[in-house]
Amino acid sequence: MRIAHCSDLHLLSLEGARALDFASKRWIGGMNLLTNRGRHYHTEAFEDMVADLNAQAVDHVLCTGDVTNLAFEQEFRFARARFDQLALGPEGVTVLPGNHDAYVDEGRAHFAAVFADYAATDPGWGWDDGDDDPWPIVRVRGQVAILGLSTSFQTPWFTAYGRVGERQLARLGRALADPRLAGKARVVAIHHPPAGKRAASRIRGLKDRDAFAATIASHGAELVVHGHEHRDLRELLPTPRGSVDVLGVPSGTYEAGKPDRTARYRVLELAGGKVISHHLRVWHRDRRVFERDDREPAAIAASA
Repeated sequence: MRIAHCSDLHLLSLEGARALDFASKRWIGGMNLLTNRGRHYHTEAFEDMVADLNAQAVDHVLCTGDVTNLAFEQEFRFARARFDQLALGPEGVTVLPGNHDAYVDEGRAHFAAVFADYAATDPGWGWDDGDDDPWPIVRVRGQVAILGLSTSFQTPWFTAYGRVGERQLARLGRALADPRLAGKARVVAIHHPPAGKRAASRIRGLKDRDAFAATIASHGAELVVHGHEHRDLRELLPTPRGSVDVLGVPSGTYEAGKPDRTARYRVLELAGGKVISHHLRVWHRDRRVFERDDREPAAIAASA
């Protein structure tokens, strides 16, 4: 099975936005758009990625958050229209929220409404603990099980940290240990990095990274993927059967004249309940195409 992993698309639409809408944390984001971000994240990169994904015949697409910049409802609808161009459809595409999708409180509700079928848990995998929050979601596709977490919520100005929470971690442990997933490749998807020095950042990290690591150490997983840092990253977490890769992926739409930061997504090959191989595909803006990037991941990370 081939899974494509992308993240941090930051698809921008300010259609219908009013000045009053920026009377919140969005003011910071708006200033960032004017001075930096708005010039470096390109919707056409995702449009080219969609064309490439449709041509690559991947079996599933997984996006680990930040589909928007400022969590406006129209931004989610703008992003949804582009995701709808993927031939796999919502059953074959999983989308998680990122911190920018929860930039303000109403962002989480907008995500839940607009991307509902892209983040729907499979029938039979609901939670019976008295809380109707759906996270984590479980989506089983052939011999692969995708377990998607939500770590994002509105944080104070100038911060972008995340948290899984005790309830989600307990549910994650139950899902990982469920006999229905025996023999399947369990892919845990999360927005914030759950391991390494970036996970420990007080400003941008994952507050309960140690509890997350303990859950993986107890129940195992075959792969953990994340976004948030816009870098090609690899860390390891212990499991009952050795270590599991924790892979971060660069932004799928970034381009600012820095080859090692240019938009990428990752293709993962899974078979026999494990990850066989993976590689990145990089955007060439001048030709409007994505092509395989054969450099070693460590070389990309070192030069980024």
